[in-house]
Amino acid sequence: MTTRRPCPPAPGPLEAYAQRFDGLFSSLAQRRGLRDYLQGLLLPRDRNKTLTGLAGAEPITGAQHREVQRLQWFLSESAWDYQQVNERRVRLLREDPATAPNDRGVLVLDDTGDRKDGTATAHVARQYLGSVGKVDNGIVAVTSLWADERVYWPVHAVPYTPASRLAGGERDPRFKTKPQLAVELIQAAQQAGVRFRTVVADCFYGDNPGFTDALAAADIRFVLALKPRKGTWAPADQAHTPVEAASELGWRSPNRPGRWRRIQRRFRDGHTETWWAADATLGGWGPERRLRLVVATTDPARLPGMSSWYLLTNLARPTSRRAQRADLAEVVRLYGLRNWVEQGYKQVKGELGWADFQVRSDRAIRRHWTLVCCAFSFCWQAFLADHLSRPAPPDPQAAPTAARGAQATGHPRRTSRQELVAGGVASGAGVADPMERAGALLAVVVTSTAAPAAATAA
Repeated sequence: MTTRRPCPPAPGPLEAYAQRFDGLFSSLAQRRGLRDYLQGLLLPRDRNKTLTGLAGAEPITGAQHREVQRLQWFLSESAWDYQQVNERRVRLLREDPATAPNDRGVLVLDDTGDRKDGTATAHVARQYLGSVGKVDNGIVAVTSLWADERVYWPVHAVPYTPASRLAGGERDPRFKTKPQLAVELIQAAQQAGVRFRTVVADCFYGDNPGFTDALAAADIRFVLALKPRKGTWAPADQAHTPVEAASELGWRSPNRPGRWRRIQRRFRDGHTETWWAADATLGGWGPERRLRLVVATTDPARLPGMSSWYLLTNLARPTSRRAQRADLAEVVRLYGLRNWVEQGYKQVKGELGWADFQVRSDRAIRRHWTLVCCAFSFCWQAFLADHLSRPAPPDPQAAPTAARGAQATGHPRRTSRQELVAGGVASGAGVADPMERAGALLAVVVTSTAAPAAATAA
């Protein structure tokens, strides 16, 4: 058996992270490609994370540069399994106490789209893209993300293939809707050993009966949003939409709330808000039914659109009045964790180049997404490893960002970068530039992380 040739190391803590994947790559070129690709993704975003951008070559004219071609081969032609890489990434997150999933967390299902020109790239077609809010030419991915109040990370991502890309259209056996793909992602998360309290998703999934039936059949607990004016069959003298059901809960004033119950939501920066929540009855949904309709809002009198939620859940309602209030707060807490998926999209797209790939094949696209998730996970693990090794600040009020392991700088959204970068690497001619690059992005990605778990709703 021949000894493996040593690979040029990645800068700082990135090398230790990359070494955990070395067993999945059979050649020196592949192991070097992994390190260079991840380091390129961690560069500060002064340009798109295309292959020329990752290699530091000139756009267009530098496409034939040796380093660019080497990364192109690694992404498109080299023989390595992106599924095994993702499984290893998830396993590392599960085994690390700082990121391990627990029974208070949720599995967030969502989809995201990005513009892409032409039709030669796999899965690209005219379809609705949430990132631009309209139908446009692009690619859509269905994703799952694990989250609690403290940490969040992507689990799986699969591309959605529109019916227009398939010969048989919607009748093609290869065609799967986004809710069908989401169900498969839940099953994949369970097989990977990812624990969660409930599945949460927005109204696109909550309004899909096939999705809710599949979760109920698999005995999976969920908290799903509904459209406020989603019509439901009911007798003429009863409510027909979630908004109408909420208006029948007897609100008169904070001192005469009817069936509404006051709950406190605590946010990452430490401030709290008073919300109101109640079990409503609509069609076949009700407090004592298999499916419950929970309404949560900041103002039961006006039900403002931006701060009112209509939630469908199969969590059982407790019998005692005191437990019911706590249960309503728990339902709101669980759905509130869904916001982390939006934060995650901002980071993987705004900093790590999720949509910047310039490859056409399905395999290369999935490989790129997998490596972006690896870069994201590295940032979390490097940050948490450094944060847990530092003593807590004596006065949380004096250092409001201390819950994120950062040092206050006087600006609500800025932190001291040196407090966010994992320590142990001395600056010098050999590591200053690459460590500055990785460290800069590490600071950006973790600046808006969650606070420790709160006793009340998050």
